[in-house]
Amino acid sequence: MKKLLITGSSGFLGWHLCELAKQKWDVYGTYFSHNLDIEGTKLVKLDLTDFSELKKLFQEIQPSAVIHTAAQSQPNFCQTHPEESLSINVTASLNIAGLCADNSIPCVFTSTDLVFDGLKGFYKETDSVNPVNIYGEHKVIAENGMLKRYPQTAICRMPLMFGGATPTATSFLQSFLKTLQEGKELKLFVDEFRTPVSGKTAAEGLLLALDKGIGIIHLGGKERISRYDFGRLLVEIFDIPSAKITASLQKDVKMAAPRASDVSLDSSKAFELGYAPSSLREQLFSVRNYR
Repeated sequence: MKKLLITGSSGFLGWHLCELAKQKWDVYGTYFSHNLDIEGTKLVKLDLTDFSELKKLFQEIQPSAVIHTAAQSQPNFCQTHPEESLSINVTASLNIAGLCADNSIPCVFTSTDLVFDGLKGFYKETDSVNPVNIYGEHKVIAENGMLKRYPQTAICRMPLMFGGATPTATSFLQSFLKTLQEGKELKLFVDEFRTPVSGKTAAEGLLLALDKGIGIIHLGGKERISRYDFGRLLVEIFDIPSAKITASLQKDVKMAAPRASDVSLDSSKAFELGYAPSSLREQLFSVRNYR
């Protein structure tokens, strides 16, 4: 089988991607601080911001394709640590695109729905980007820089993702469930809208993008939903009768990074290519049954 290099294998998305990709690829994964075992995946500890080490890895593995999921993806952290964000989210990403260009191999990059300002929702790939925080700004710089260095790069804008905990990572679902199951109040925004998908669904979309290899593509789900309504659906699916969910507004919660209101994605382009997220209800049932 051909070799696929996946960066950020210890992350939530990276782990799901390794689990899925190993069915058709000889998978190599990188991690930085969280060592783990993924059956069928060869893992390598690597600081992606060290270009000499990154180049050496490419020379040793000689991958046939790369999917770059590694990132500092916490907007609040990026807002208060912009240099660290720039180093991994931009510089490392551009270097990976350059190495893929040098070797003429497919390159897939995971960007974010937070490249948009959230003023209209259901954003298409052709809509103008206008991020409201540093994390989004750095992803935009990375998108543009990678496409300039290697026009064949597939830029995948990812939505909010959820799923069961992996060996070294969680999604927002775990903190939601912990709060609800302990009978504590969970305050959720009624004015923040996304098009979420499970980690497994997102991984399927990335492998499709790798196969199709085309420009910028959105990998959102088929349903636009507020965090509050997502919480209500979660309570129903996981059967938590004592749950206490309270509606709140973004302006009521002070955070380091500004938040966009509606960054729901129009993923029609991906759907036409065969990307087929099931309903949120079905995806949550799947998480509940296999967590």
